[in-house]
Amino acid sequence: MNRVCWSFFLLMTFLIPLGAQAPQTIFTNGRFYTVNPKQPWAEAVAVRDGRITAVGKAAEVMAAKGEKTRVVDLGGQFVMPGFVEGHAHLRGLGESQLNLKLNEARNWDEIVAMVAKAAAEAPAGQWIIGRGWHQEKWDKQPAQTERGFPTHDLLSKAAPNHPVWLDHASGHAGIANAKAMELAGVTDKTADPEGGEILHDGAGKVTGVFNETAAGLIVAAYQKHLDALTPEARAKRLRRALRLAMMECLSKGITSFQDAGVDWETLDQLRSFADESKLGLRLWLMALGSPADLRKRLPAYKDLRQAGGGFLTLGGIKAYSDGALGSRGAWLLKPYSDDPTTSGHNVTDLDVLAEIADVALEHKLQLCVHAIGDRGNREVLDLFARKLKGRDLRWRIEHAQHLNPQDIPRFAELKIIASMQGVHCTSDAPFVVKRLGEQRAREGAYVWRSLWQSGAVVSNGTDAPVEDVSPLASLQSTVTRLTRAGETFFPEQVLRREQAIQSYTLNAAFAAFEDQDKGSLEVGKFADMVVLDQDLTKVPGEKIGATRVLKTIVAGMTRYRAP
Repeated sequence: MNRVCWSFFLLMTFLIPLGAQAPQTIFTNGRFYTVNPKQPWAEAVAVRDGRITAVGKAAEVMAAKGEKTRVVDLGGQFVMPGFVEGHAHLRGLGESQLNLKLNEARNWDEIVAMVAKAAAEAPAGQWIIGRGWHQEKWDKQPAQTERGFPTHDLLSKAAPNHPVWLDHASGHAGIANAKAMELAGVTDKTADPEGGEILHDGAGKVTGVFNETAAGLIVAAYQKHLDALTPEARAKRLRRALRLAMMECLSKGITSFQDAGVDWETLDQLRSFADESKLGLRLWLMALGSPADLRKRLPAYKDLRQAGGGFLTLGGIKAYSDGALGSRGAWLLKPYSDDPTTSGHNVTDLDVLAEIADVALEHKLQLCVHAIGDRGNREVLDLFARKLKGRDLRWRIEHAQHLNPQDIPRFAELKIIASMQGVHCTSDAPFVVKRLGEQRAREGAYVWRSLWQSGAVVSNGTDAPVEDVSPLASLQSTVTRLTRAGETFFPEQVLRREQAIQSYTLNAAFAAFEDQDKGSLEVGKFADMVVLDQDLTKVPGEKIGATRVLKTIVAGMTRYRAP
């Protein structure tokens, strides 16, 4: 591939072509915010072979125009590097489009009604799957609850002949109806699996709620149903889900997506898409599996780096330290303020985590560990310190939601990426103080600014389908910490505007060893951009989420255009 080389001086505002080929496309008449501190603003960008060949003043970039160069007039709109989604789940996002979407349900009664409607339209025995409920966000509580969670009774009455499984919004718990529990072989006497809990009422009856690893009992029963499908039917459903997810991402201005845990079936399908040039956005993947499974399978993917022309990379391994705060699965140093009987769950034995770390070192992959509670984070930091021995391998803690103040500076000291999600803060705010108490929440909950000021690299994302995959909503949360109720959640931890944008572009790329190719508009990097109807450097913080994506450009080609 021929690349254009340019000499830059006077802050790169004057360009001298050195015998280069003419660009294939020039984007001009835009306000380009480059996220490059040496040249923060530009008027035009030239592209050849999917990469940027010039950035600067319109007249100077246009001077390189050839007879076949296509010129795209952006009408004075705001342009910036395409968003890099730093932590989300592509398959889950796609499947959420195929199943019941419970995020907007105002209460348990509405969810039960949705299930009843689905049962009336589906043949008996067909599974009904949904995701997105959160008991702390309803406008009223169910008549029957246990430890704040609904019970399965109304759900079982609504769908007596259909197995039902409804994932909690966090993805770390769920509720099943009687039929699903019957198929899973769950009774009142079923023992809790290690790292999980089956909730019971005062009489010892199962409530239908399965926390952390206990959810695997129901998921295994659902998996048997999926396994009974023909390979063609399974593949067709998977392809459809992945395509829907990619379309959704492009419509939100996302040009790169870091998938926080893919199964091998999904990985093989994505590699097939890459080989067929059918990936619309760039994917960076974390593999999931036990140490033995990873050692067995990873050699077959050792060359999966920027496959399909820079669109698919297997770069990390995903592991879990604990669960989620909303379901009281996050592993805490002290018990929950609203339930002193528990301090959460360690969902992966620490010896197993250590072995996964060894696998990551053997295969030169980044280790990316989910840790939400302060003990979960401390244990992972301790493990990283033992394994890294001072090396900078950009290992990551995914979420890093609640930290003990003593552990905040350790991220920078150990060179650990804080892979966080701005929107989690404002979404979780209604129950954070309830779970942790005022002091713990103020000192250690979603402490983006404290981490940034300590020298840590903070990246951003949404954890979709836990939250909407919109980077703009997450950016608004990052710079305002405003909840839906209009309250500000510990505003001393907001990021400045340029920091927030950097967390969603250059920092997120850095977190995957991809900052040499993406994250800013610079010569030699991929021509991945998003065109917006508002200037994110100036629009009031509370209006960032209302910004419209006008175009999403990947490799110099428009992959999404607003209606």
